[in-house]
Amino acid sequence: MSQLSRKAWMEKVAAYSKELRLPMMAQHLETHVQEANQLDLCYEEFLALLLQKECDARVEAARTSRIRLAQFTHKKYLEDLSLKDLPEDAQKKLKHLQSLTFIAEGRNVILSGNPGTGKSHIGIGLGLRACQEGYKVWFTTVPLLINQIKECRSQQTLRAFQNRFEKYDLVIADEMGYISFDKEGSELLFTHLSLRAGRKSTIITTNLSFERWGEIFRDPVMTAAMIDRLTHQSYLVNMNGNSYRLKETKEWLQTQQLN
Repeated sequence: MSQLSRKAWMEKVAAYSKELRLPMMAQHLETHVQEANQLDLCYEEFLALLLQKECDARVEAARTSRIRLAQFTHKKYLEDLSLKDLPEDAQKKLKHLQSLTFIAEGRNVILSGNPGTGKSHIGIGLGLRACQEGYKVWFTTVPLLINQIKECRSQQTLRAFQNRFEKYDLVIADEMGYISFDKEGSELLFTHLSLRAGRKSTIITTNLSFERWGEIFRDPVMTAAMIDRLTHQSYLVNMNGNSYRLKETKEWLQTQQLN
């Protein structure tokens, strides 16, 4: 094959790759050809190599997109947790939770306990792992969720928001109980969480025991109904224990003193 004809063929492959939306093949064709020549690959092997790299790139791009669309405020991975420093109940249940079986089953997870014990870290960590495994995830705080629902209602886009909210494989509603809300907010939150009950998974982190949820909902009947819906066949994790965050802060301060 002459240099001119080889160049022409390379240009054709690049053009076809662009038309078929195969960016990895178009961008790295020359490298792939050199690799194939070095390894003395047959045509079938070379084609499989090209398609594999394109497929790997698409999988990674989709994973990155899911994480971006989940809107995590921080990236906190399960691998960064010190299991021995977590509350005892979390130590027992984390291995099962990180298998993500609860998402396939459409079950909720409620992480309840005093501040600083790793509730948000576990919630975000499970969410990131779910994104990596192909699940559609959305992270929010309960106060932000209520405000967004109110804004959508005032802008007459509530139905579109509800459709999206129902379809997430996993919603992580962080910080339940840190801020109380009015009767309207309580009703809106109850309505939207009920849309997912028994079908899709929701992780809720809260610093209040169920006995104190009345302080934020201010309606005994709604409080009882909310607890009943959220806890039905759910994974309840007691997160009361020593502050995980305080331990990390002390360790960080020690490293600063050593530097």
